[in-house]
Amino acid sequence: MIQPTDFLATTAALRDGYRNEVVTTVNNHDIHVSVMEVPYFWHFHPDSDETFIGIEGVLIIDFEEGAIELRAGQLLTIPAGVRHRTRPGGVRSINLTVEKANATTIRCDAPLEE
Repeated sequence: MIQPTDFLATTAALRDGYRNEVVTTVNNHDIHVSVMEVPYFWHFHPDSDETFIGIEGVLIIDFEEGAIELRAGQLLTIPAGVRHRTRPGGVRSINLTVEKANATTIRCDAPLEE
C-alpha cells in the first residue's frame, strides 16, 4: 500500500548547519527537503529550472541584482542558467526544492558587488 512520507522528520538530523535530501522523485523530477542554518554557495543549474517552496522560516534567495525573501507557503521558480545562492533569513529555514533528477549544479563566484 502507498504510504505518506514525513519529510519534516528528515530535518531533525541537521549536519554542519545544512541538510538537503531527496525525499521522492516524480515524473523525472526530484523533490528535496532542505534545512539550513548556513548559506549555500553561489551556483546555477544549466539543465533545470529550480522551484523553492517555503515550509518554515524565511529562505533568502540572492541573485546578482538583489535578494528575495521566500516565506512559508510561498513558491518561487528560478529559470535554468540563473546564478543564485540560498541562505536562511534567521536562525533556520526549511524548504522543498523541485528540479530535474540528476540536475547539474555549477559552483560559481559571488557577484562583484557582494
